[in-house]
Amino acid sequence: MTSVYVFVNIFVESSMMDYVLGALAEIPEVVELYEVTGEFDIISLISCSDIEDFRNILKNKILKIQGIKSTVSAVVLHMHKGAKL
Repeated sequence: MTSVYVFVNIFVESSMMDYVLGALAEIPEVVELYEVTGEFDIISLISCSDIEDFRNILKNKILKIQGIKSTVSAVVLHMHKGAKL
């Protein structure tokens, strides 16, 4: 049973945007994926079992994608309103 959700905001090399989006879409733990304007290029929602699982997903899946420059993560503490995942 999933117990942790994390928003991962991603900075991408602009020429690699389509490649990065495609690679992220293939990761099963990525449950939502948005190309956005503003400070970040991509916002994703990750579903994982615990913080150690998230660390593994970030380190061994997300950050290994060519074209990702950096990420900023925010762990969801409590969902007050949103999609039922």
